[in-house]
Amino acid sequence: MDRVTLFLIIIISFWGRAQEHAWVYFKDKDQVEESISNPSSILSERAIQKKNRFNIVIDERDIPVNEAYIAQLKLQAGITVKAKSKWFNCAHVIGSISNIAALMDLQFVDRIFYADKSINAKSTSVSENQLDNHTYKFLEQEVDFIYGQSDTQVKQLGVDELHKNNFTGEGILIAVLDSGFPNVDQMSAFTRLRSNNDLWGGYDFVDRSTDIYTTSGDDHGTMVLSDMGGFVDAQFVGTAPDASYILFRTEDGATETPVEESYWVEAAERADSLGVDIINSSLGYSTYDNPRYNYSPADMDGNTAFISKGANIATEKGILVVNSTGNSGDSSWGIITAPADANVFGVGAVDASGNYVAFSSRGPSADGRIKPDGMALGKGATVISPDGRLVKNNGTSFSSPIMAGAIASFWQAFPEKNNLEIMAMVRESSSLYQNPNSEMGYGIPNFSTPLALLGIDVLNAEDEWYLFPNPSKTEFQVQLPETYGNAHLTLFDTYGKRILERQFNQGNEEISVETLSRAMYIVHVNVDGVRKEFKLIKN
Repeated sequence: MDRVTLFLIIIISFWGRAQEHAWVYFKDKDQVEESISNPSSILSERAIQKKNRFNIVIDERDIPVNEAYIAQLKLQAGITVKAKSKWFNCAHVIGSISNIAALMDLQFVDRIFYADKSINAKSTSVSENQLDNHTYKFLEQEVDFIYGQSDTQVKQLGVDELHKNNFTGEGILIAVLDSGFPNVDQMSAFTRLRSNNDLWGGYDFVDRSTDIYTTSGDDHGTMVLSDMGGFVDAQFVGTAPDASYILFRTEDGATETPVEESYWVEAAERADSLGVDIINSSLGYSTYDNPRYNYSPADMDGNTAFISKGANIATEKGILVVNSTGNSGDSSWGIITAPADANVFGVGAVDASGNYVAFSSRGPSADGRIKPDGMALGKGATVISPDGRLVKNNGTSFSSPIMAGAIASFWQAFPEKNNLEIMAMVRESSSLYQNPNSEMGYGIPNFSTPLALLGIDVLNAEDEWYLFPNPSKTEFQVQLPETYGNAHLTLFDTYGKRILERQFNQGNEEISVETLSRAMYIVHVNVDGVRKEFKLIKN
């Protein structure tokens, strides 16, 4: 046997045994029409109300993957099922090329796409074009704490003005997709969240466990969460201290493989089914431990990476995805990583003076769209470590949650706006909106600016506005400063549904809430061109 023949035999043998990552796509789903006609069987009530509110279509993508198909995949020789996606109707599997290719013999399998794109070119049963001929559209639509060590990162974005007007993220649900959340259930920095029932638990998609607080992952997620929901009296305030949070572990810090993209998409799908408003993802993907799975800069076009296509669907489903652009600015890669290239709000890093930081990944996307979408503090950002210490840290990983919390507090002020409108408003309030560049994108938002543009004046501390009693069992009153005249009051639930409207004056007319369910409500008061918002608790 000559050396060439021996070499070919070795290569073919290796090609057949090596463990590969692949997505297996199915031909159909079960009980599609029945599920769509009965959405409560597949979506939470919060998710249904949100979709109705913003006219988001419930479609076949909302139907779960047929579990019988998953069960049959698990029975196949040499196949391990790692994740599944209802949006793409597929499963992520690991196995040898020969064992994965054999899955095409299953009647319900439509196509297979390998993470190593060179294999797709060799395979006669699948091609990259077969994977997905649909290009996902980039939807566009024009349109008093003591902060302590968090003072710079909050005030740099004008979020303190939101907080002064009681816009602190109340009623907004944020999913945090990250690598680990140790001690969140015990740390005093999250007591405020736990006491207000704003910590909704979560799921570890890597280890398939509900135990997310003692996960084998690292502590990155805990620090990320602190920049949104952390609170230490007179020392630290996150940008959305009164939002609600659900925590998903999708990143395996010990390795870097394509399955993490599938975990992320699966978590985004879970978030959508629960009615999540915002996803914060301080994660990015470009290269892997196995270089055969690497993306190229040309792939950062928002329509190539599996995770980016999933992020686009999340946006279509009404979620506002906030994602760090990456820390590759001073490396050979240089540009944004997936899924920041998708139709999401990608966030880069600045220093305390508002200057671009060299490690922050640059734009534009490979297809020429402006990136980053915005900038926030990423050099010397204050975070809370799992042992409760306030520490300084660097990275767009922290720019992203600072921005996500700011957007949550801002969205509370405009519950009638959808995710695309909110993203447009934030971009338009930014320092470089008229002249964006590749380092800073649209620049640093000023979240107090749209308040004035849309008729919400920033109120002075000496103005005497009161809503009392609060909490209330039967009725409440609103006291206005003496200089104001007749007022218009509107009461909303936390989903933005209008409950009642009433005209009143300085006589402090009582507003009855006796027939309302026990819950939190939002009270908007408009008078003489000024709008004030209160949170009302009905006991």
